[in-house]
Amino acid sequence: MADLSINLAGIVSPNPFWLASAPPTNTGYQVQRAFEAGWGGAVWKTLGDPIINTSSRFAAVHFNGQRVAGFNNIELITDRPLEINLKEIYETKKRFPHHAVIASLMVEPSREKWHEIVKKVEAIGVDGLELNFGCPHGMAERGMGAASGQQPDLVEAQTMWVKEVATTPVIVKLTPNITDITSTAKAAVRGGADAISLINTINSLAGVDLDSWNTIPHVGGKGAHGGYCGPAVKPIALNMVAECARNVNVGVPISGIGGISNWSDAVEFMLMGATGVQICTAAMHHGFRIVEDMIDGLNNYLDAKGIASVSELVGKSVSRYSDWGNLDLNYAVVARIDTETCINCNKCHIACEDTSHQCIDMLTADDGNKYLQVREEDCVGCNLCSIVCPVDGAISMIEVPAAEAPMTWNERQKAIAGLSPGKGITKKEAI
Repeated sequence: MADLSINLAGIVSPNPFWLASAPPTNTGYQVQRAFEAGWGGAVWKTLGDPIINTSSRFAAVHFNGQRVAGFNNIELITDRPLEINLKEIYETKKRFPHHAVIASLMVEPSREKWHEIVKKVEAIGVDGLELNFGCPHGMAERGMGAASGQQPDLVEAQTMWVKEVATTPVIVKLTPNITDITSTAKAAVRGGADAISLINTINSLAGVDLDSWNTIPHVGGKGAHGGYCGPAVKPIALNMVAECARNVNVGVPISGIGGISNWSDAVEFMLMGATGVQICTAAMHHGFRIVEDMIDGLNNYLDAKGIASVSELVGKSVSRYSDWGNLDLNYAVVARIDTETCINCNKCHIACEDTSHQCIDMLTADDGNKYLQVREEDCVGCNLCSIVCPVDGAISMIEVPAAEAPMTWNERQKAIAGLSPGKGITKKEAI
């Protein structure tokens, strides 16, 4: 079996599956249960000055029969005294010395406050620190969380303050509620971050009750925006991880977070640059024992690929992720329908006819039966028909020989500029 252990900026754990800082890591009882189930690490629910949480606080988005496609919460950081959390962290690390125990921290933007909490937490033996610059609700109104995380100068300064006294690796957790995630990632690195983690939750409102007109959730008839997570945010998180992984000015290990629900999601994040992953919603939905399937699935995948260590996956797809202007405009694929597999539901024909390029014909065979066929000369390879098809294998996207040599948009613009020295490129030429 492959080696599943990871080393994230000096923090070692037996596998890449960590629980994210959230309700599942609120107490020592929970974290110890998680480690017994097989989780490799846990980021403790964020420590700081205790607050008062609301009732109610969670909501979910269910879609097309799937429960918890997205998850929303207005819960804040720990509402338990710091001393109790520190005692339970110490006991947990003592009982599980080979598992990663990370303390998530949030205090107001003050050098003294950061120094104070870092010294207290490191004194009880944590493996690392995660600075929570991401919570989008509640704490942000107090000048913390995303309020800090959206300002690169504050990210840099606070990271620097922590590094002045920290003796363990420092991970900076980034908010996705920003135009360019790399701006704060680079700021964290300038401040001395040993690693970054992303994404934190996304600003959201889960819904509105059509009978009462209350928001979902609501607290006595009032609602507020919360943090969105779960499977629905995975594409957003994967993109942001990839953007940081391919940016040469970031260059630190990444802990990937956001919609990871199974071992294959974890592999995708690692291929796009994450050293390990953090998981929350899936554990809240299914319990801690889901990690057993994650470990088995990852082991089987690595064995099938002939890969000896999970660390060999990290970043292998980053070089394939680029800007649109670097894509080959002469590359072509077309759709082909397997009439033996097709169930004649006509979903592909309707989608193509109504919303795409009208290149799927409904024909009649000699026996009078109807069948569908793609006019390949008119197909632009958009993939829509294969996406809406309910039968795996009924529609395949086939690569076809390119009529011309590879040409990107960037190369085309350079060529046009070379043909027209001293002139601006006209709109007609650009097209």
